[in-house]
Amino acid sequence: MSREKRYSEMSDYELNQEIASLRDKARKAEQMGMASELAVYERKIAMAKSYMLNPDDFKPGEIYGIDGDPGSYFKIDYMNGVFAWGARLGGEGNEEALPISLLIKMEQNQK
Repeated sequence: MSREKRYSEMSDYELNQEIASLRDKARKAEQMGMASELAVYERKIAMAKSYMLNPDDFKPGEIYGIDGDPGSYFKIDYMNGVFAWGARLGGEGNEEALPISLLIKMEQNQK
């Protein structure tokens, strides 16, 4: 009996194949009006993309935009694997973890 590979065990090629498959499933779920299933596939896509990025590129103390949530910003407190832990700015200050693929580097020319 073979088990499914974890994203952390996949090559970039395998991750790209997985993302393509998940996008297809997400498209079908959207066409069928299955919002909760669509959300699950979107999260899986974000996770798979995170394993193709270098967590060392994301620094505690820095502020990032949040993909899919315009006008929202996230300050990293610490990193744990492909997750950035911190809080949304202007929010309730609750600690949460976001996959790094959802973080958008802010332009440094806003000094």
